[in-house]
Amino acid sequence: MTTAEIIEMEEKYIAPTYTRPPIVLDRGAGVYLYDLENNRYLDFIGGIAVNSLGHGVPEIVGAIAQQTAKLIHGSNLYHTTPHVLLAQLLVEHAFPSKIFFCNSGSESIEAALKFTRKWAFGIGGEDKHEIISFEHSFHGRTYGAISATAQPKYHEGFKPMVPGMVYLPFNDIDALDQAVSKERTATVIIEPVQGEGGVNTVQGEFLKHLRMLCDERQVALIFDEIQCGLCRTGKFFAYQHHGIEPDVMTLAKPLAGGLPIGAVMMKPHIAEALKPGMHGSTFGANPVACHTALAVVQKMITENIAEQARKAGEALTDGLHVLQTKHKDIKEVRGSGLLIGIEFEDEVDGIVAACREKGMLVGSAGEKVLRWAPPLVIEQSHIDEALHILEEVLVARGI
Repeated sequence: MTTAEIIEMEEKYIAPTYTRPPIVLDRGAGVYLYDLENNRYLDFIGGIAVNSLGHGVPEIVGAIAQQTAKLIHGSNLYHTTPHVLLAQLLVEHAFPSKIFFCNSGSESIEAALKFTRKWAFGIGGEDKHEIISFEHSFHGRTYGAISATAQPKYHEGFKPMVPGMVYLPFNDIDALDQAVSKERTATVIIEPVQGEGGVNTVQGEFLKHLRMLCDERQVALIFDEIQCGLCRTGKFFAYQHHGIEPDVMTLAKPLAGGLPIGAVMMKPHIAEALKPGMHGSTFGANPVACHTALAVVQKMITENIAEQARKAGEALTDGLHVLQTKHKDIKEVRGSGLLIGIEFEDEVDGIVAACREKGMLVGSAGEKVLRWAPPLVIEQSHIDEALHILEEVLVARGI
């Protein structure tokens, strides 16, 4: 089928929840994607930070084939091996915890909010139910997740939101001191690096103060590392930059190399509040997704992908700072590792489209921020190619 035929059929049969460009992706290899016309694109959005190891990775393809031939689904009514081995590996490289597996980032947020509210109820009753999140956050599209997302544009047409939400300015210690309450607050949820909200990094002092407050006032601290976790920022987990640990951490996007999966890691005192039947997921801990995730995490560890991301991120950021000196419409280059935001004076939709026309896929994070989240295995040649394409676009647009 042709590109035009696919797009025409999509308009007829698919719900209009996305605006997609006029290309149809067909295959991927390494850090490149190809459309039906065999046009090649440097992938600098990585499936929105999902394809961290690239495309067509032999270990991922092999793991999928191996487990698919063995057992695709058995349900959570029975024990299986892959999710236990995956949980062990994650815990060994994070903090003492127990894990709940689900199918997506939004599902992991829903579970984390429920689990921490259940824990808080046990120590403070119904009054201890408030959930604090931060302006420009993004935690997902389901009702709990969107309610915790402190961006009004995502609430429009879907109100009322889940009750008990409190929204605070990001990196504002004074606001934090006033809002976190031992009697009312159940949990605080924060992204160490806000992805969708503009690629904003948390200040270390703020995060350490937040940890102290949560300890003092018996409040659960959730780190949403769905986008910034698993080597993206140059550490295995983003919280490791700051020398503190969360009580709960959510993971998803890159965990299974492109297959749907989510995970909630919770310290034992949170897990102890749970009982069989309180929460579940038919497809959670799916053997194929978990066996594949095991291969992904093992590769990340053995090949020190976090360090690769750190070095590549430094080189890419240095190159962007050089571009910034030439193009004054670039207001700021920010981020961590290979999660990078490039803020412009004006909207970036045209830049996203122009980059695609020149053979590079990039994303946005808000109206004025270009978001780069490429595979963590990019090399200097890919960095040079990306910088060259972006500069060509900026020059052509007179920016």
